[in-house]
Amino acid sequence: MERGENKQAEEKVWLATSDREREEGCIDGFSAERGAMMGTEVGLVLPGFFGNLQLEESPPLGLSLSSDTWAPSILSSSSSSLPCLSPLPPLVGLDGVLAEGRLVLDVYRGGGEVLPVFWERVQERMRGLQYLRLGSEDEGALERALSVLPRLTQLRSLTIRGHRFYDPQSDPLPGLLSSLPESVSSLSLLVHLDLSFNRLSSLPPCLLSLSHLSDLLLCHNRLTGLPEDLGALASLRRVSLLGNRLVDLPRGVGLLCRLEELDVSFNQLERLPDELGQLRDLQKLELSNNRLRSLPETLGSLRSLRQLIIQSNDLRSVPECLRALPLLNKLDLRNNPLDRPPTPPLIAHVTPVLEESEIPELHLGFHQHSFQVSPAGCHVFLPGGAELLFPRRCVNAVTQLQWAERRPDRKWVWLEEHDILLSRRLELRPHGATFEKPVEVCIPYHKARKGDVAVRRFDGRSWTTLLTLTRRGSEKHSCRPGGRPARLACCSVSQFSWFVAVSRPFLDSCSVSPDGALLVSQFDPGIKLTFPPECTIETRTVTMQVLQVALSEVQDLTGDPHASASPLLCLSQTPSMHFLQPIRVQIPLPPGVTGHMVDMSHLHLMHGDPMAHTWTDITAQVSLYVTQIYAVFSITHFSWYWLWYTTHRCVSGVVRNMYHRLKQFRVRFLALQRKNDPEQVLLQCLPSDKAECRLVSLSEQYEGPQPSELCVLLEGEQFFAGFERGIDINADRPDCKDGRLSFTFYSHLKNIKEVHVCPTHPQQGTVRGQVSFYRGEVPSDLPEEVVSKRKGHDNQWMATLPLRIPNADCDGSTSGELNLGDPESGYLTQTNLLSISLRINQEWQNIGINLGISYDQLERIRIQHRDFGEQVLAMLFHWARGQQGAGPGAVQRLMKALVDSGRRDLAEEVEDIVTLGKRKYEESLKRVGLEIAASSADPQSS
Repeated sequence: MERGENKQAEEKVWLATSDREREEGCIDGFSAERGAMMGTEVGLVLPGFFGNLQLEESPPLGLSLSSDTWAPSILSSSSSSLPCLSPLPPLVGLDGVLAEGRLVLDVYRGGGEVLPVFWERVQERMRGLQYLRLGSEDEGALERALSVLPRLTQLRSLTIRGHRFYDPQSDPLPGLLSSLPESVSSLSLLVHLDLSFNRLSSLPPCLLSLSHLSDLLLCHNRLTGLPEDLGALASLRRVSLLGNRLVDLPRGVGLLCRLEELDVSFNQLERLPDELGQLRDLQKLELSNNRLRSLPETLGSLRSLRQLIIQSNDLRSVPECLRALPLLNKLDLRNNPLDRPPTPPLIAHVTPVLEESEIPELHLGFHQHSFQVSPAGCHVFLPGGAELLFPRRCVNAVTQLQWAERRPDRKWVWLEEHDILLSRRLELRPHGATFEKPVEVCIPYHKARKGDVAVRRFDGRSWTTLLTLTRRGSEKHSCRPGGRPARLACCSVSQFSWFVAVSRPFLDSCSVSPDGALLVSQFDPGIKLTFPPECTIETRTVTMQVLQVALSEVQDLTGDPHASASPLLCLSQTPSMHFLQPIRVQIPLPPGVTGHMVDMSHLHLMHGDPMAHTWTDITAQVSLYVTQIYAVFSITHFSWYWLWYTTHRCVSGVVRNMYHRLKQFRVRFLALQRKNDPEQVLLQCLPSDKAECRLVSLSEQYEGPQPSELCVLLEGEQFFAGFERGIDINADRPDCKDGRLSFTFYSHLKNIKEVHVCPTHPQQGTVRGQVSFYRGEVPSDLPEEVVSKRKGHDNQWMATLPLRIPNADCDGSTSGELNLGDPESGYLTQTNLLSISLRINQEWQNIGINLGISYDQLERIRIQHRDFGEQVLAMLFHWARGQQGAGPGAVQRLMKALVDSGRRDLAEEVEDIVTLGKRKYEESLKRVGLEIAASSADPQSS
């Protein structure tokens, strides 16, 4: 999939470490991160200037890093354990994190807190520390850890990196490191330094004195420039400055005579210094996604250069000297305007033509489902964040088009086994209409924690997956007022139909020829498939999918607090034949397991049969060995592979259950009532890990029972909520049938509904009832584990939550007689209110506010009643019912509200009605001779 310049740089997170596996613990083998070769070894031959030089056909694979918030160590110390050290888990001792001169603290949130404690208590062991990893998301812990660093004079590898943990919205937490103390210069033996994903705006001066530094990683910081004396770091071999704000490189870069790899992609470089040609040992130069318009001729002196990646720049030509580079075997020139003449400057007196004018914008409202597109093109912004980009001359005449959003429906939307629906389905009409140029359709979606986002299209007969790019929407069109623009999944289409966005496991593929290949996962660069030469006779296509597994789920299912599992690999190929040579597979060790502490008897490599849905332990059948952070094995048959670490001897059944759970969700239900209106009930179904935080966020406006017990639901399964024991639902809505509300569960959509409830029969006092949740239609392919957990005599009931509501009629009802006032002061009857409502116009909400009705209540009345007259009448009757037991003065309050709302004419009419009623009452007393009795205060006269 070709990525444009608008792709965010963080989607290509490359920590430039060596691809070689150093297994014996030598210092050159300190892999601070799971490095990887970027992209596949697949090329196409372009004739012409470069002869038969291979140019990259597939883009470099975007890499993402992840870690569980807590990854407890598998082994705890038995002899050297320290007292419980927060924030380390209680079972983790000294030997669990400090062994063989290596200390790994970045897998624990705020793990830097314990570094000063270790220095104070085991100072002798800390003096020999050579390998240290720290997180940088906790400011206090980071500051205290930095104060200890200068004392670790034997340190040779140091990592202080952000983006190791995630916030509640599943966004990575940035690092907080903005500088280093000058005393860090005392780390004279330091060879490897990784400060990626932090806030460095300049290179800390103390680094220039580290003469032995070989690897320097400063990815995704805020660097705007580098010092001229950068050449002082003469031992540097690998430098990565990906994702910063560099405009140029200093001339001193030419003094880095031992440099082998340089990555300055995703910056703002406009030129390169001529001194770059002095790097005679340089083998890989990454310049993609910058603003380069030319390359210096001195690049022809880079006789050791093997890879030159300069995609997504503004190059019109490349120097002839590159043709003479003897070792260059990979040159990526995509997304450059090669062989095009430079854009001439605009002449002042020439009027810009249509091609140079901006495409007009069209912002539609919720009720505007039709719009027009002319040959000039149009950028259409739909409510909710969706965007449609019609290029110029995509239509030959003014064309009428329509759009509509539909609720998600599992039976309608095609989802594969581990797919998650991320959006509503967007329908664009007329179906089948063909455009002269492709139209870009961008669908807003909810972020999935792990997975590749793809757009699927339904043409009326079948589903297809479209080539998809993701980006943020326009700043002018945020779907949330004052919030960030929507995440958009964008595709190009020539015809309109139905579209949805889904999340699927990360998918990578390549073509394997008899010469071999390398396939690296964009989910985790540590996951690789190495195809040796002559492993196949004919070229075949290989596909790899990676599915993440939550550590908590594994431990919960196995009952083993030390259990862990690597990502699940789904490998397939076309055609399906065994390979002639073993294929080398590299996967990360399960979280919390490292090579120096692993117990091989607890490590299980599981093979899954996709047809029989069985899992087999093949650990003894393959050559499985481990490095510091990877497991490596060889296979000739493609299927499912999963690496587990657990004390269980027989794990096949547990793995099968875990695989089924990946398609299910443990959910909880909420039934809350508004504090200012207990008849307004909020119902919600949400994943179990989100229930508590959701309850806290709603506590100010709602009250009610605690979340229900856990239930298991499948993605896309339908269920219902029904009110029972004296409580009824008051709603005229399409998702309500026989008093039950219909839901469809999607883990990344909000399953929220608000309804009005009322007593089934009028009665005095508080009404106590309940809302129960029931399953809908049972899927035919339900796993046995789910069937056995279904509760109730019919296996349909899931949970019940109690409700209490005051006895009150439902809003908007016109049953019963309403009389305000009293005989002495005059009545205002229901008929009077009806006649008044006919003369109230758009100011009815202002009148409601002045009558003391809440804004939320007025909004509910507006939503429940589409007709304007019904809205006014419902507002007046809602207020009148609340005044029946409030004592005298209700009529006067109504008159004052009318005056305050600018309707004095209505206030005078109400006064005339009341005066006329009072006069008629007095005349009736005279006719029956009760005038004296009525005027007396004798209570027994009645």
